[in-house]
Amino acid sequence: MRPVSAAAAPGSAASQLTQPIATPAAGTPGPTAGRRVTAADLGRPLGERATLLQFSSAFCAPCRATRVILADVAAGAPGVTHVEIDAESHLDLVRSLGVLRTPTVFVLGADGAITARASGLPRKADVLGALGAALPARSSYSSGLETG
Repeated sequence: MRPVSAAAAPGSAASQLTQPIATPAAGTPGPTAGRRVTAADLGRPLGERATLLQFSSAFCAPCRATRVILADVAAGAPGVTHVEIDAESHLDLVRSLGVLRTPTVFVLGADGAITARASGLPRKADVLGALGAALPARSSYSSGLETG
């Protein structure tokens, strides 16, 4: 995947979720490398298997579209929670995670570890891919498709 800074063409609202979190220009870990987000940070519980964390602002049109995408993905994935945070009301968390614009989306593992991030409107396919990489393997998982 492309880094966040190169994810969207100028004027485009689309972005891709990146893995791992790093500052692309310097090649050094960014502010979220190895960082865990806790339920106390969010003021609500993390998802049992993963959390889609969205930072939004009041007058952000792409934030509304992002909310729909993330809510849809979370609704279709057991144990996955979508948490939307108002960036203006959580400035300490915004600063500690290096959020520079809204929407910014983080994919968190079950333990709150940041596994991917994106700024701008993400594509549903990118969210699903990043979520799949964050979810723990399930030995008893069934896709619902029968072979035979």
